[in-house]
Amino acid sequence: QVHLVESGGGLVQAGGSLRLSCAASGSIFGINAMGWYLQAPGKQRELVAVIKSGGSTNYADSVKGRFTISRDNAKNTVSLQMNSLKPEDTAVYYCYWVVKGVLYWGQGTQVTVSS
Repeated sequence: QVHLVESGGGLVQAGGSLRLSCAASGSIFGINAMGWYLQAPGKQRELVAVIKSGGSTNYADSVKGRFTISRDNAKNTVSLQMNSLKPEDTAVYYCYWVVKGVLYWGQGTQVTVSS
């Protein structure tokens, strides 16, 4: 079992930055991938960024050049640095880990970008 705890959400003005972090505990051997999804009100959850076990990354087109995903293996965390935030980035952000083929979700953290 893997437990994920997110932090770092909040309210920021357009053009500002936030850094989200997701710390994992439990049986975290055999990590396949880690990443972030967002879910805006009334919309489906959508992928923001992923970092795979080999270190490769992928981003949604809407965040390329603005968001950066990273991981700290020693601290068992994955982070999302979000720069040049836009009002349309407003959503609940969920981290996820895939460990030995099993998907785990964080509880979600609200990001609100005011215009």
